Amino acid sequence: MKIAVGSDNNAFKMKEAVKEYLLQLGYEVKDYGCHSEDEVDYPHIAFDVAEGIVNKEAERGILMCGTGIGMAISANKVPGIRAAQVLDPYSAERAELSNNAQIITFGALTMGVEAVKSLVKIYLDADFEKNHKAGSARKVQQIIDKEKSNGSLK
Repeated sequence: MKIAVGSDNNAFKMKEAVKEYLLQLGYEVKDYGCHSEDEVDYPHIAFDVAEGIVNKEAERGILMCGTGIGMAISANKVPGIRAAQVLDPYSAERAELSNNAQIITFGALTMGVEAVKSLVKIYLDADFEKNHKAGSARKVQQIIDKEKSNGSLK
């Protein structure tokens, strides 16, 4: 599986640590930036990761900024994307199992690297297609249908 990663300058070090962890786990990684601690605005990085997933350049994505909030909001502006901010093991698992989220987000100023690595593993080990309940699939389909009805998803 190929994982897209991206961060702003606040989370650059965390992104590098997560990227290395993903490689150790055997994943292929596509890094959409940023590539230093120089100040950068996060929305375009979130858009690039989300569009990479829509365009099938990667299967899932991990975004990091100061809080994880801005990255989640930005990624969710790309039609077809469901991005979830993850804060604990349960939300890491449910992001995939209940919501089929293609992207999870974290805050480098609110979480430690080791905690994030643990949550990344939980998220990546979950599989919506194999483990979803009929109710979850129905609810995710309602989200997709809403995007289609307002013309943002073809």
